[in-house]
Amino acid sequence: MDPFRFSPGAAPLLVSMPHVGTHVPEAIAARMTEPALALADTDWHVDRLYNFLGDLGASVIAATHSRYVIDLNRDPEGTPLYPGASETELCPTTSFAQEAIYLKGGAPDAAEVARRRGTVWQPYHDRVRQELAAIKARHGLALLWDAHSIRSRVPRFFEGRLPDLNLGSGGGVTAAPELIERVAETARSAATEGYSHAVDGRFKGGYITRAYGKPEGGTHALQLELSQITYMDENPPYGFREDLAAEVRPVLRRLLETALTWARE
Repeated sequence: MDPFRFSPGAAPLLVSMPHVGTHVPEAIAARMTEPALALADTDWHVDRLYNFLGDLGASVIAATHSRYVIDLNRDPEGTPLYPGASETELCPTTSFAQEAIYLKGGAPDAAEVARRRGTVWQPYHDRVRQELAAIKARHGLALLWDAHSIRSRVPRFFEGRLPDLNLGSGGGVTAAPELIERVAETARSAATEGYSHAVDGRFKGGYITRAYGKPEGGTHALQLELSQITYMDENPPYGFREDLAAEVRPVLRRLLETALTWARE
């Protein structure tokens, strides 16, 4: 199976969905624990939620493989995103619930991690770089939106309930300050619809946002970590809730439209 799905667009925007994939090769699945096979930490239905991207003219890249195979939003050398904080590895061995992903003796060794990096991680990132370069060539700049979701409560990573809209800019360095402020203001305005937000809170942007967000070079990257309680059932079988999605989609669309308006000025 190809490591990603890609659809081109005409706007100066690439939307990346690195954790939406659910494919696990049979040889890997055979070594995984039964709880891990439920793929609980997937960014469930994010591609379905962002069903308006074609209307905006965005290019879209979405992973096909599960983050349990390899995490496309981690440094390929394993450098921590948040030094000192609990986090999962390039090829995770424990889930967000701190349960083992592999049966005893089944975790990948260094050689297997390298193979997964070459066959799944690298092609995704090569395509991201290629598309950002093409967008910059056409428009003079490129926007990268890294779309994620997560359970509203994950004690391993944060206390209490996560805000609904979690915007990350690497602490203000992965996009132009004016762009960050405009998108943040749009997120703040969603409070009138019942959605809470944070900017560079617990989630400041992962490897993708930090690696490609180089505003001095014309590429501006933002990550949105969306609380799953806003659009789906957070417990198995992780069903999509169209009634909830219909409420939050306009907010997501406004965030991206704000970014595109800034880019076109």
